[in-house]
Amino acid sequence: MGKAHILVVDQGTTSTRSILFDDQARRVAIAQTEFAQHYPAPGWVEHDPEDIWRDTLKVTRQVIAESGIASGDIAAIGITNQRETAVVWDRATGEAIHNAIVWQDRRGAPRCAELKADGAEPFVTERTGLLLDPYFSATKVAWILDNVAGARARAERGELAFGTIDSFLLWRLTGGAVHATDATNAGRTLLFDIHRNRWDEELCRLLRVPIAMLPEVHDNAHLFGTTTPDLFGLTIPIAGMAGDQQAALFGQACFTPGMAKSTYGTGCFMLLNTGDEAIASKNRLLTTPAYRLEGRTTYALEGSIFVAGAAIKWLRDGLGLITHASQTDDMATQVPDSHGVYMVPAFVGLGAPYWEPEARAAIFGLTLGAGAAHLARAALESVAYQTMDLAQAMVADGGKAPAILRVDGGMAANDWLCRFLAGLIDTPVERPADLETTARGAAFHAGLATGVWSGLDALAELWSRERCFEPDMTEDARAPLVAGWQDAVRRTLG
Repeated sequence: MGKAHILVVDQGTTSTRSILFDDQARRVAIAQTEFAQHYPAPGWVEHDPEDIWRDTLKVTRQVIAESGIASGDIAAIGITNQRETAVVWDRATGEAIHNAIVWQDRRGAPRCAELKADGAEPFVTERTGLLLDPYFSATKVAWILDNVAGARARAERGELAFGTIDSFLLWRLTGGAVHATDATNAGRTLLFDIHRNRWDEELCRLLRVPIAMLPEVHDNAHLFGTTTPDLFGLTIPIAGMAGDQQAALFGQACFTPGMAKSTYGTGCFMLLNTGDEAIASKNRLLTTPAYRLEGRTTYALEGSIFVAGAAIKWLRDGLGLITHASQTDDMATQVPDSHGVYMVPAFVGLGAPYWEPEARAAIFGLTLGAGAAHLARAALESVAYQTMDLAQAMVADGGKAPAILRVDGGMAANDWLCRFLAGLIDTPVERPADLETTARGAAFHAGLATGVWSGLDALAELWSRERCFEPDMTEDARAPLVAGWQDAVRRTLG
């Protein structure tokens, strides 16, 4: 087959994976390892960048070894990553000066509140398509510069580099030769003008991040650099990068305006392709680059839900109600309904369309008749309700109502959730044959840049459906469920 394989690094919030794809986008080998989460204060979440780097080398080398192919048969590496997570490192040594501050981290909330009070949010939103929220990278970077001794002065002198995880891995893979990112990751920092496709000096001054720290920004399909020979025995081009949710949209072949996907991992992220139009949201959604190819940006409306699979993880690790996430499918079918129980999983605040960082999780409707199965069902239902909120907001913003919603991520394997979701949003839900759409998206970008695939039409032909869940809920059944959810959210916010 020759150089027709793509090696992908899929660096997520709780694990690092590597997947090798062939030229038909079929998985040849996969390896995964979980890494530690650090919670130094309430609402704070950190990762050790060295853990991420060691795990990246471990899983990529494991995949190559298990596949039986030679490194020379790999056409390129693609990288996809947890977005917004911020790393600051020393340009001379490559060492991070502080733990990575994770996208879920809320320590930037006071600074965001100050900027909002000063009336800065409309300006920020117009340039970036984003809201002033600690979810994004800039306030995380500013916090590091203000809290690590001497860091701000060193950053001003150009001694420090900032990057999201893709940039950090690119730097390490190239031996410090390349400091770069792609348009989708740059667009999540609060520092990037998504209309002019460049870092914005006014935003950098406002958010107190020296522009000298920032990486170069390229298309998603681009020859970023090559690995150093010591890592894999020879040099391999790094030719595709994308933030995880945009990578999933690309991997789901949502190339036409009006196509939508929803990814269910730690959080839930729904993206609607809006073509070359950057629709300004009136319902607190995000306007974001979906992908940039040959200098041309395709945009998306995005709704970000901070907690989806994390709620199931809490049932397992926090309450001990389950031992494996897959049990929730059976538990949800054990009971005829949720018994009036609603979970609003605002463990780290509420995302779109509410954007309330100070909200905290709540469970409503508990009676002595409620049991573990009802809690499991309420947790699954909360994911569908939040997806419904996003879909309604997208239509209200002028986006096309998707005729079909394509789903992926670990929770998409849950048949009960997919059925309930289809009924709740009254839209067919398609599950692809390969749920690893995030990694496929990164592979697609790397393959486009190196000639493994000729264009978007060729990529669309590689997508296949495993199952379609048709809506089967009546309006009479749906209305009281939605009313109960809306009441629970109001109570949580109020």
